Amino acid sequence: MKILLVEDNRTLSEWLARTLREDHYTVECVYDGNDADHLLQTDSYDLVILDLALPGLDGRDVLKRLRKRHDAVPVLILTAFGGTRDRVEGLDIGADDYMAKPFEVHELEARMRAMLRRFNQQKNPILTCGSLAYDSNAREFTLGGKSLALTPRERAVLEVLMMKSGKTVSKKSLADSLYSFNEDVNPEAIEIYIHRIRKKLEAGDAVIVTLRGLGYLLKPRYET
Repeated sequence: MKILLVEDNRTLSEWLARTLREDHYTVECVYDGNDADHLLQTDSYDLVILDLALPGLDGRDVLKRLRKRHDAVPVLILTAFGGTRDRVEGLDIGADDYMAKPFEVHELEARMRAMLRRFNQQKNPILTCGSLAYDSNAREFTLGGKSLALTPRERAVLEVLMMKSGKTVSKKSLADSLYSFNEDVNPEAIEIYIHRIRKKLEAGDAVIVTLRGLGYLLKPRYET
């Protein structure tokens, strides 16, 4: 899952980014509203954490422009403006959730997980596809009730496929979930990760189907 963190306090941004990366999120950091607006027009994200008091373009305007483009990416406002009026305004202009600083990182991550489930129309934190199960709170996979050993990037790929189980996911979407804007994207790497994950799923009944020219689909093996 790729997160855009828009926060001008670099100390806070670096700490939060490091914490989220330790929990296997891909995090990109920007420090002003103009850069955030540019990236949101040129790249794709699973979730945005947005401060309001930003240099350049104000965070409210970043959010307004995002929603004006009909971009539905979940947005969590994280700001020092914690009054009721500020919360109402933030939610009314298109935020999905709102947290005031200072905050507890465990609560922030719980809210992020809930937002991602809502966005992917998943109410249950335990997602299943045949004998494959994913605990979206612990962010762990099991196959037939046994823990499934995955590298961080294998987990990231399977996480996206699981969140969109039964739907086609393009190679670009998978690459976007793995790489930040300052990393070189090698499309062949996605094929390698898919191959490795398929091998690890062989003991169960969940399969990744390749749809030529479209992408990949995770589904139960015997589903018609």
